[in-house]
Amino acid sequence: MTRNATTAYQPLAGQVALVTGANSGIGEGIARCMARAGAAVAINYVVNPDAASKVVKDITSAGGKAIAAQADVSNETQVRKMFDTIRDSFGTLDILVNNAGWQKDAPLAEMTLEQWNAVINVNLTGQFLCAREAVREFFRRGMRPVSKALGKIICISSVHECIPWGGHCNYAASKGGILMLMKSMAQELAGRKIRVNSIGPGAIQTPINRSAWETPDAMKSLLTLIPDGRIGQAEDIGRTAVFLASDDSDYITGQTIFVDGGMTLYPGFATGG
Repeated sequence: MTRNATTAYQPLAGQVALVTGANSGIGEGIARCMARAGAAVAINYVVNPDAASKVVKDITSAGGKAIAAQADVSNETQVRKMFDTIRDSFGTLDILVNNAGWQKDAPLAEMTLEQWNAVINVNLTGQFLCAREAVREFFRRGMRPVSKALGKIICISSVHECIPWGGHCNYAASKGGILMLMKSMAQELAGRKIRVNSIGPGAIQTPINRSAWETPDAMKSLLTLIPDGRIGQAEDIGRTAVFLASDDSDYITGQTIFVDGGMTLYPGFATGG
């Protein structure tokens, strides 16, 4: 798709994207950016269908295509049904954004097995289940003229795939697991023209981390970790996801792009160490 003065640049025109956990936060931002880039988008959610419906309505009102698709990504049966729904609605899938995730924080000595399993099951096993179904769909339908790739998978990870995070062992372990899942999938699938990459968000202003930014003191403390001097927005992640889903990134696979305002530069070492 070419750029000109009168036509919006839509590098994902004619493609179908699934964004998991897309009725709020980072997932919502990604879904909206994908739709603006021309993709038909499946808005996955578990709870709060009204929020998912609003995202769908906003996209369709702007001339795009979208559906809501309910599924717990850690549930194999529900994931398979979700992919059936996407095929029924759009015919196939070209792009998977594995975004769904959550936190259940506790110090290690107080963390329950339920807290551990809940986070690992959604954040890591959920990415495996969705990626497996996406790859099966890519293989089933073969190449399409809308992209140079057979399919694209984008894993939403975190700066905590490489930065330890005390008090959040389950979350950090899940993100470290995503790193190796992504790289192993990329290595295995590159020869089949499937690109697999990750985005590692830093501090992004969403409801999941409200306590980290909602008061002036909290924001001031948070910004000491961000050399860029601002908190990120969901659209910062969305624009990066569009790039990784487009042919502009056709020679990139197996990589994590950190969108973090420099958090992974370990700013404390700028004056110490």
